Amino acid sequence: MQDLISAAQKARKFSHAPYSKFHVGAAMRDEAGRIHAGANMENAAYPQGWCAECSAIAHLVMAGGVRITEVAVLGNGDTLCTPCGGCRQKIREFAKGDVKIHCCTEHGKLLQTFTLEELLPFSFGPENLK
Repeated sequence: MQDLISAAQKARKFSHAPYSKFHVGAAMRDEAGRIHAGANMENAAYPQGWCAECSAIAHLVMAGGVRITEVAVLGNGDTLCTPCGGCRQKIREFAKGDVKIHCCTEHGKLLQTFTLEELLPFSFGPENLK
């Protein structure tokens, strides 16, 4: 898990958050064990920015990954930073409910681990469309 948290910390340094000053880093492990990281990107034409989790998912998919097996997210300070509702649903597209989401301080200290099911109960996923 520490490698995932470290990748999220490194990604957070590339965050573009000139408006909110809320810098977020995320990292995801794929089914092959590879780590894909991303940072949030704000845009003056709000809400055209994107979250760190979206960046990490894009990296995962572009590298050929098809499944998220573990996630780490960290924001500013020591405050608990969980994925927003939209990102929970985006993670759900590539993950099952038992996937662990580690929420950490900006310094990488683990605050709490949730499953996706805990953060997004009774979710709607790809299998619902079959």
